[in-house]
Amino acid sequence: MDKSVETCLLEMELGAGQSFENMTVFELLRSVNGGPEYITLREALEKGVFTVTEVSEGGSVPELAVANKGEAGVLLLDGEELRGAKQNRVLNTTILVGPKSTINVPVSCVEQGRWSYETRLFQESGNVMHREMRLLNVRRVSESLKSKLGFRSDQGEIWDKVGELACEMRVPTRTGAMRDVYEAKGADLDGYVRSFRLAGGQKGVLVFVDGRPAGLDFVSREAAFAALFPKLVKSYAMEAMLLAERRKKGRGKGDAAKALAKPGPDEARAFLKSSAGCEERKYESVGLGWSYRYSGPGVVGSALACDEKVVHMAFFGLDEDGGGVAGEDLGTMAGSRARRGFRCAT
Repeated sequence: MDKSVETCLLEMELGAGQSFENMTVFELLRSVNGGPEYITLREALEKGVFTVTEVSEGGSVPELAVANKGEAGVLLLDGEELRGAKQNRVLNTTILVGPKSTINVPVSCVEQGRWSYETRLFQESGNVMHREMRLLNVRRVSESLKSKLGFRSDQGEIWDKVGELACEMRVPTRTGAMRDVYEAKGADLDGYVRSFRLAGGQKGVLVFVDGRPAGLDFVSREAAFAALFPKLVKSYAMEAMLLAERRKKGRGKGDAAKALAKPGPDEARAFLKSSAGCEERKYESVGLGWSYRYSGPGVVGSALACDEKVVHMAFFGLDEDGGGVAGEDLGTMAGSRARRGFRCAT
């Protein structure tokens, strides 16, 4: 494993664990800032120095054009949602867009039923797709990179998971938009956001859902993490709510008492150690720096490093059956698989 990523994981300071419903969040603290200066997508859009558009008038589902006119880099997080233009998209990987630069970025559609202009410019939605979708996307993009196909996702699988999410959360959506689910469940998600306090010096979260490690996100700059904190909490909270719904219907694992268990620091530290033991592959990033992809027993993840400093990393814990993927063969690319349309049970 790259020394900067391994060191960051093993020397991470753990803050207090905070719990709400079936979710526990440990603060990740680290005094050292890493990489170049950068701001978040929301900040860049609000400053008017960053634009996101379709790549052409006709558009292309798997990529968007971004232009950074500012003096600082702009951090785009994997799973972060952009709304508008011809259809809403999510980022396939974390990208650091350099100052005064224009690039195309790899994305996936999370609004299957629309392909017409709503706006010319994309806006930041305030959402990151939930942990199960991010985990699957990390795996699929890693498979694509290994096959030298670039940062490609499994678009059909993402549409399936958006449909499954809407169905299980009982949210009607005219265009199959992930954003409709987040808006419909906004009050519940805000309850989670209010329940977890941001600590001074905090740069990440390590989250347990239903008593099991769901994942971690770390961002190297405190101000950037503070801006991203609410949407990351909502991302993991959506997973917590989804698992609670499944348990009500008899589809979830374990009982309610186990789901409400509060893991301790030893369990959190064990997940950091497991993440640090993953096998690694290194690829040139779409923007600045290098993209690292990880896999190991019970863990998958990714990281972006620039100037030998970690800018962002995300690791996700897998369940015994592979992390909510119904035991399918994860070594097979989506293009050679028959698509499985998700059907709501009535």
